[in-house]
Parts: sequence; C-alpha cells; structure tokens
Amino acid sequence: MSGVNHPEATTIPHVVKEEVMTAGKWVKLEKTTYVDPAGNTRTWESVKRTTRQTNSEADGVGIIALLKRTLHKDCVVMVKQFRPPLGCCTLEFPAGLIDDGESAEAAALRELKEETGYKGEVVGVTPVTCLDPGLSNCTTQLITVNINGDDQENINPTQQLGDGEFVEVILLPLDEFQTKIDGLLKKDKIVVDSKVYIFAMGIAQAFFKPNELPVLKQ
Repeated sequence: MSGVNHPEATTIPHVVKEEVMTAGKWVKLEKTTYVDPAGNTRTWESVKRTTRQTNSEADGVGIIALLKRTLHKDCVVMVKQFRPPLGCCTLEFPAGLIDDGESAEAAALRELKEETGYKGEVVGVTPVTCLDPGLSNCTTQLITVNINGDDQENINPTQQLGDGEFVEVILLPLDEFQTKIDGLLKKDKIVVDSKVYIFAMGIAQAFFKPNELPVLKQ
C-alpha cells in the first residue's frame, strides 16, 4: 500500500443513471451519474459505441497474426491506416467489430481475411479487455492466429476491403519486432497502438537478455 491518504471507503461504487447527451451513427456521448466509494454522488462523461451486439460482451477483436513460412523468419502481420481522430497514420494489429450472431474467433478470421487477405487458424483467445476505461466502455478480445504462409491461398493474399477502406499490410519479423517498430517511428509520422507496443516489449523481453533490450532514442 502507498503512503497516500485516501478518503475512507464506506460505499460500494455504483452507477445511478446514464443520460445520452448526443449521439451519432457509431458512437454516443453519455453523462453517467454514479456514487463513489466515499458515498459522494458524481458525474462522468463517457463515449460509448452504438454498435455493440446484445449477444457479445466485447465490441470487437484485435488479431495477433503470426505468418509462418518455410525458409523465412516468422513475421507479425500489421496494418497501417489513416485514423482521422489522430490526423495521421497508425500501426495496429488487424481488428474490427463483432457482427451480430458472430463469435470473437469468427470475427477475427473474417477481419484478418478482409484487411490482409490472409487465411489463418485461431490458436488463442483472451478474456474481454477494456481499451480506454477513463474515456469509454469499449472492450475487445485479442485473438492469436497462426497463418500457414506456404498455403497456396496465402502466397499472394488479396485484401477484401470495403468502400472507403485503405489498409497497408506490413510484415515485421517477430525477433526484431520492437526494433522494426522503432525504425518506423523514426522514419514516418506514425502513431503506434499501445497494445502493439506492449506486445513488442514483451517479445523483446523473451528474445533478449535485460542488458540487450533495444531502447528507442528520441
């Protein structure tokens, strides 16, 4: 425990009511009235998706896809695209929303095929995780997928993008993942998704000794 003095917790925090302030096609802004652990009634502004399916706890999926090919290094399949809220391109895992009646695993394979052209096999699924809990109730599940790069269908993959979608596929060697990302940061005006960089740091910890870890120099 820290030495910081906190107000005594006397109440189980809970939401009292949620009021929509404004709504668009994809998201809505809400004012949430809640009771904090000290028993005080407070309000919070948050953004929520309008697209969450009733049969799903998660809004969408992120796909950690590993491309395996004979005589090649294993590569992580990444996507680069322009994100209007940031005003620049981002480096992300392939991702997308879960459709009505669709499982997280099925959504991951569908989105991977649409965004990258690759056909894969699900080998791991995380619990439902939050993305930015101070701002939104958006949730996701990370799906680990292996891609057989020697499969004829995956030798020359063809994207199946919708109207207005522009996605560049980038393959980064697994054993150089963080180093390659750092190189992209130095070269281009690009923002890396936090999930991607945390994964890169974990991979670096697995591949290198502590005194050999790559360090991004500003």
